[in-house]
Formats: sequence, C-alpha cells, structure tokens
Amino acid sequence: MTTKARGVIARIPGQAALVEDFTIDDPGPNEVLVKVLSSGVCHTDLGVKLGTYGTDGFPFLLGHEGHGIVEQVGTGVTNVKKGDSVIMAWRAPCGKCRFCLNGQPSFCCNSLNAEKRMRDKNGVTLNPVLGIGTFCTHTLVHSGQCVPVSASLPSPQMSLIGCGVMTGVGAALYAAGVKPGSSAAVFGCGGVGDSVIQGARLGGATTIIAVDIDPRKLEWAKQFGATHTVNALEGDPVAAIKAITNGHGVNNSFEAVGSARTLDQALWCRDLAGTCVFIGVPGPGPTLELPLQKFFDNGGSLRVSWYGDCLPTRDFPLLANWYSQGQLKLDEVVTRIIRLEETEEAFEAMKRGETLRSVIVMD
Repeated sequence: MTTKARGVIARIPGQAALVEDFTIDDPGPNEVLVKVLSSGVCHTDLGVKLGTYGTDGFPFLLGHEGHGIVEQVGTGVTNVKKGDSVIMAWRAPCGKCRFCLNGQPSFCCNSLNAEKRMRDKNGVTLNPVLGIGTFCTHTLVHSGQCVPVSASLPSPQMSLIGCGVMTGVGAALYAAGVKPGSSAAVFGCGGVGDSVIQGARLGGATTIIAVDIDPRKLEWAKQFGATHTVNALEGDPVAAIKAITNGHGVNNSFEAVGSARTLDQALWCRDLAGTCVFIGVPGPGPTLELPLQKFFDNGGSLRVSWYGDCLPTRDFPLLANWYSQGQLKLDEVVTRIIRLEETEEAFEAMKRGETLRSVIVMD
C-alpha cells in the first residue's frame, strides 16, 4: 500500500521548484515513514536547486532540515515507534565503516539511508536531498536517521536542529573546542554563523566577533551572543579583529560563507596557534592561494567541519534540552513561517538577506 504525499521537487537546474504530488512505498526493513510537520529552508537546498553542487541526481525532493512524527515503521526498527516525535539527521553512522570502527562515527563514510521508494506521478524515482527530503508532507528515511525528542517542544524550532543549528554549534564545541575565556570571530552571520556564535557562547568564549557585510545581520548576531561586530565593507576585517583583541587575533575563527576571500580573512585574523574552522560549502571553482611560510609561522590549524562533527543521537537531544532550558536560542532563528507553496519566495528572501531561516509548516 502506498502513501500519497506532496512536496517541493526540483527537476531542472536553475528552474523553479514546484509543489507536486508523489507516492511513497511502504517502509522496508529498518525504514521509517515520517509525517513531516516542519522543515527549515537551508542555503544548501538552494544550491542543490541551482545545480551549484552538480547537475546529476535530478529530480530532487528538496529539504534536509526536518522534524515530524513517525507514522509507520518497517521490520527490524527498534529505536523509534509510531507516534514518536523525531528530528531527522542527514548523517546516520553505519557502525561498520573504517571511521565508525575507529571511534570516529561523526566521519562515517557509509551513512545509513532508506532505499529510494518515492516516485512522481509518472513513476520517476525522486532523489531526496542528503537522503532525507523534507519539503514535503511525508518522507521515507532510515530508522537511524530518526532521533526522538520530546513531543512538547515546538516543531519549527526542532527542525532547525536537524542541520544549520547543529552544524554551527558543533563547529564551535567539537571542531574548534572553544574554551572558557577564549576569543572567536565568525565570518558570515546567517543561520549557521549565528549558531556558531551560540556555540562559542555556550563554550564560554568571552570575546565573540561577528563579521558580515549586512548591517541587519550584524544586529541579529548580537542577540545570539556576539560581543563585537565588524562590517567588512567598512575596512579590513582582519585589522578590525586584531584591534579588538589587543593586536593578537582570535583563538578560533570560523568561515560560514564558502568564499575564498572570507576564508583567507578567517585564516589571518587568528592569534598564534589559533584554529580556523571552514564550514561554508563552496561549490566547485574557488581556490585559495596560501603563503606557506606565513601559514607555518602562525601555527595552529585549518580544518573543515562537516555537520558540526556531531553525533545526532547524542547531540540532537542535548540541543533540544538546551533550548527548553533557555540556553539555546531558536525562536529568534525562525524569521518566517511559510507554506510549501511559498518555498520559491523563501529562496528569494534568502538571497536578499532578509531571513535567518524560513520554516515550512505543513498544512
């Protein structure tokens, strides 16, 4: 028996993604059918729609930042049951690959996904973004991608933990290991960047510098914990950061744009032995020229952080609890509540810099 669903499907790179009907086969072994309640509109989905990351894989069922209710489970599922409130994770460690066996499940190279059982009205198989696909009324995922959280917590806020918030908070706490009394600079103050700011605050940083070219985003950054702001259009941001930190630079810098120019600035605003964490997804093309002697003399490290180096089963409930305790601000990240049919306008608002997150709430 199939389930009828509606979702936002991107068929041609660069063209508008439209709401269409599609069907979902019953869950197979270790698979779960989730009734989606809400989904954040992340910049990665815009990149997928535009073909920024490649043109293979169309048609895509967009969305990868979602929360919902388990509606049906396949054989062998033991971690969730019908009626559970769950955040969906786009990385679910397999437990068997070389990284999982080496105690590094956050780097799993064989993440668990459901079989592709979702098809459009012509029988064409849909490709769910990052193995989830959440811009829809229902989706099919592997049970390992479902992380239970309290049903009392609001769905729009919980959906954001599924990607952008986790990516930012985890980059600060896990990738950089922000320590009490340390300093941080965050380049790019959208939904992910502001989550880095929150992670730095939660880690005990006492100097947190937000860097952007949009005055509105710099104002928003203050409510998440930024102690200083730098508008990169008004001068050299590296010099401004050095001035704020008595000429030293910051202990930790974060690039949340995906630009070679901002990554270069993030590298050279560090103090000696500082850490630079690269979070922004660049797409093909950009290159960085690195003066090796200067890089060596500065010491420290440059590293990439995927998904905030998180373990969803551990970290999603942790972030949900922090939200319920008032330590993690999520209400402020939700800029707009929209319907499925307003997804294209949400992408346009994102490009104009008007939102941190638009969140689709299903009818």
